[in-house]
Amino acid sequence: MPALLAVTASGFAGYAALLPVAPLWAVHGGSGSAGAGAVNGILMLVTVLTQPFVPGAIRRLGWAPVLTAGLVLLGVPALLLALSDALGAVLALSAVRGIGFGILTVAGSAAVAELVEPARRGAAIGAYGLAIAAPQLLLVPLGPWLAETVDFRLMFLAAGVPLLGCVPARALGRHLPGEPASGDHPGHEARGRVYARLLRPMALLLAVTLAGGALITFAAQMVDAAHLTMIGLALLTAAAAVSRWRAGGLADRYGAHRFVWPLVLVTVLGLALTAYAVEDPDATRAGAFLLGMAIVGVSYGGLQNLTLVLSFAAVGRRDFGTASAVWNVGFDAGTGLGSVLVGAIAAGASFPVALLVAAGFSLVTLPLALARRGGTTPRPAGDG
Repeated sequence: MPALLAVTASGFAGYAALLPVAPLWAVHGGSGSAGAGAVNGILMLVTVLTQPFVPGAIRRLGWAPVLTAGLVLLGVPALLLALSDALGAVLALSAVRGIGFGILTVAGSAAVAELVEPARRGAAIGAYGLAIAAPQLLLVPLGPWLAETVDFRLMFLAAGVPLLGCVPARALGRHLPGEPASGDHPGHEARGRVYARLLRPMALLLAVTLAGGALITFAAQMVDAAHLTMIGLALLTAAAAVSRWRAGGLADRYGAHRFVWPLVLVTVLGLALTAYAVEDPDATRAGAFLLGMAIVGVSYGGLQNLTLVLSFAAVGRRDFGTASAVWNVGFDAGTGLGSVLVGAIAAGASFPVALLVAAGFSLVTLPLALARRGGTTPRPAGDG
C-alpha cells in the first residue's frame, strides 16, 4: 500500500496540476470557452478509450512496466506544453496525457482490490482516495492563481511530477500477482452479466463527476475574482478529500447503499446553489458560491468511494480488472462530459443554465441510488 499510495499521489499530482490550468493555457492562446472545455474533454475521451485495454496490457507486460509507461505518458507531455499555447498543440498533448491517465487510474484501483481483503476494502479505498485527493486539494485551487500571477511554466513543471513515481511503481509491481485478477476469460454471456452489474455504480459516478468536472474546469471563468476561484476550489477539493476518505470506513461498517441516495441529492443542491451564485457574471454571490462548491465537494468525494466499493462488491475476484476499468470509464467520462457539455451550453446560454442541466443529470440517477441492487456486500475472494 505505501508504494501504491506513492504512485497514486505522484500521478494524480500531475493530473491535478493541469486540470484547471490547461484550459486557461488554451484561453491564453486565444481560445474561447468551447475550446477551453475541449481541452479536458479530449483528455478524458482518450482516457476512457484507453481504460478497457489496461487489464490486458498488465496480463501481457506486467504491472511495473504498464504503470511506468502510464506515469511517463502523463508527465512528459505536461512539460512539453510550455512550447505552445495554440489550441491544436494543447489538445494533442492532452490526448497523450489521457493515455497515461487511463493506465494509472485502472491499474491503481485494481491494485487496491488485489492488495486488501474485502472486509477492509472500503478503508483501503479511502486511503487510496486520499492519495488522489490530497494533491488536488493543493494544486487545483492554487494552479490557476499561480499560472496567472507567477508563470504557467511553474505549473507545467509541477505537472511533470508523475515521472518521480516510476521508482515506487517498480516496487509495487513486486507485490502484485503476475497478472490482474481479470486474467480468467469468461464467456460473452457471463461478461455481459458482469457489465450489467456495473452499470448502476457507473451511472451514479458519471453524474457526480460531470458536476465536479464542470466546476473544476470553469470555476475561474464563472466568478469575478481570482481569489474567490482559489477559495472555492480549495473548499471543493478539501470536502472531497475528507468525504472520500471517511466514506470508506462507513461503508465497511454500515454498507455503502444507505449513503448513496442522500449524496445524489447533495449534488443537486450544491449545483443549484452554485448556479444561483454565478447568475450575474460581474457580481458573484460569494457566500452562496463557496457554500455550493463545498456541498458538491462532499458528494463528489463520497460517491467516488462508495461507487468503487459497490463495483468491487458486484463482481468476483476474476473481474476486479473489469470493475476497475468500468468504474474509471464512468469517472473520466463524467469529467470529460462536464467540461464539454457545460462549456458548450455556457457558450450558447450561460453558466447558470449549464449548471442546472448538470444538476438535472444527477437528479435523474436518484432511482438508481434508491434501488438495492448491484451488490452491497463484498463477495468472497475467488467468487465468480
